[in-house]
Amino acid sequence: MDISGKKILASAAAVLTTEARAIQALAARLDGAFVATVGRILDCDGHVIVTGMGKSGHIGHKIAATLASTGTPAFFVHPAEASHGDLGMIRREDVLLALSNSGETEEVLRLLPVIKRLGIYLIAMTGRPDSTLARHADRHLDTSVDQEACPLGLAPTASTSAQLALGDALAVALLEARGFTAEDFARSHPGGKLGRQLLLTIREVMHGEDELPRVEDSAPVAEAIFEMTRSRLGLCAVVSATGSLVGIVTDGDLRRHAETLADIRSQHVASIMSRDPRTVHADELAAVAVEIMQHHRVQGLLVTDEEDRLVGALNFQDLLQAGVV
Repeated sequence: MDISGKKILASAAAVLTTEARAIQALAARLDGAFVATVGRILDCDGHVIVTGMGKSGHIGHKIAATLASTGTPAFFVHPAEASHGDLGMIRREDVLLALSNSGETEEVLRLLPVIKRLGIYLIAMTGRPDSTLARHADRHLDTSVDQEACPLGLAPTASTSAQLALGDALAVALLEARGFTAEDFARSHPGGKLGRQLLLTIREVMHGEDELPRVEDSAPVAEAIFEMTRSRLGLCAVVSATGSLVGIVTDGDLRRHAETLADIRSQHVASIMSRDPRTVHADELAAVAVEIMQHHRVQGLLVTDEEDRLVGALNFQDLLQAGVV
């Protein structure tokens, strides 16, 4: 079938407009039921159990994952599997969030007698406030839409977008009510980039004192070059006779002074070093080092402890390898 690019774009735009309208309409319908739902989940001593069939089930999986990663313990239970043993995963202290656009999904309705008998609090998210599921729920969240984005009016499109958006709204409202922070989020995502940015400290990625390239300010430039070659960090700390930090020599310093270096075996490091080098504390987050390096356009930093004693060094490559960048 031959279809023009203009018609394809018009069709896609119509879908996005329809779904955006459906989501926008949810905001106007938010009421006390939503507030009460948030309050009940906050008071829950167990988990939020999310269930749903078909497309609603796929949305339910995502809602459960979002809740769990933002401070509300939650997981998904397939309603068909629940009738064959998985109901044992649901406890009296839990809250059940059931998704069904029609509110008449057989596999979900089959759970109602057991849920009521156990006294489990039921929140229904449906597109029909008069449906069986909505009428038997303790709270109902209305996700009805005027029309689906599917031109046949068959495939769940705007309705599932509404479910997903309301699930996100619920998760964020709970997040804010709990005072959930970025650090809390990182603790539940330790393997992700965000977790590394928010949890990894400089001490964990830096090269320690035994690997730290350093020379005294009276040492010849050749010695600094040797230290830089040994460490492969692209820098060398310069200290005084008493061990206090007085400067730094980098690859850039060597290039800038290349024409004036008469004899690297006799010329002192102090003549080419950069004074008052930028440093970062070992217990700062590694992300802080990234920010400093990018802001000042440097490739490495010297690391100090809480008493400003030199304890290590790191370069941009270390941060890349640690996955912080």
